[in-house]
Amino acid sequence: MESRAQAGAAQRRRSASMADVARLAGVSSQTVSRVSNGSPGVVEDTRRRVLAAMKELGYRPNSAARALKHGEFRTLGVILFNLSTTGNVRTLEAIADSAAREGYAITLLPVAIPTQSEVDGAFTRLGELAVDGVIVIMEVHLLDSSTVSLPPHVQVVVVDSDAGDRYAVVDTDQRGGARAAVEHLLALGHRTVWHLAGPPDSFAAQRRTEAWLAALKEAGRPVPPLLFGDWSAESGYTVGKLVPEDCTAVFAANDQMALGLLRALHERGRRVPQDISVVGFDDIPESGSFIPPLTTVHQDFGEVGRRCVEGVLRQIRNRTAEHGTALVPTRLVARASTAPPPHAG
Repeated sequence: MESRAQAGAAQRRRSASMADVARLAGVSSQTVSRVSNGSPGVVEDTRRRVLAAMKELGYRPNSAARALKHGEFRTLGVILFNLSTTGNVRTLEAIADSAAREGYAITLLPVAIPTQSEVDGAFTRLGELAVDGVIVIMEVHLLDSSTVSLPPHVQVVVVDSDAGDRYAVVDTDQRGGARAAVEHLLALGHRTVWHLAGPPDSFAAQRRTEAWLAALKEAGRPVPPLLFGDWSAESGYTVGKLVPEDCTAVFAANDQMALGLLRALHERGRRVPQDISVVGFDDIPESGSFIPPLTTVHQDFGEVGRRCVEGVLRQIRNRTAEHGTALVPTRLVARASTAPPPHAG
């Protein structure tokens, strides 16, 4: 007759089933199921026998089957349109950290071409991968027009969008942060502030540009022509070679472009901040190590991620969709890249 050890070895050579565990532990399959699901009411000695049998046979409970039964997969889908920007990457990291703390995994699905068909396909694929809710990280004006819409009756939170009337949106206070940057430079005595903006199709870039313009107009200051970059340090460097000599202050829409701008100004012999002041946006970890350390607007990406996960889980638990915009505050971090303009006072 086959020994217990021989039986265990034979089972390990193939995928063990719940019935195999039940047979080895001397219990019913229903008891094995209750132990797998962490259900109460199982005698402790029985629970230990079942767990020991699982370990001996290398049995792993079928989490997908349990999810289908209970309607919960403990997974959140993330649709991302651009993985190259610092803000999107840090937001994704924050979402992953917050989801893990709640006991959820994330499934990332990048969308290369932001069209309605691509978005529809992304939601279909996420449905096939079995997720409980979806977080969409936008970078262009899609939900603000008829170009793209999200499927109805889906638990979804959107990052950086002007669609709070239709969806739950979490966004950094783009306008408040940009206004703080401009007002900081004006308070130092600069006559006006030039703006190195992000791409025109970016929601965040547009909000920062609108706030820059409004702050100058409200202060009765002249409005210089806009300068455009693509979020990269290289584009900041290119624009930096074109900044006119009479410019004494620049607000860059992100820290990476500010970095390229600083290099171009240095090569032109323009000292920062003695000749020209520079303010960025994001407060990336390296911004304090720029030469000089960069004055910038701090974004709390951790809080953005927490609110995204909190919002989508609330919808999942309440089995309802939400709408409205939650703004995460920003704050100005003053460092050594800003000072009064030359000959001030």
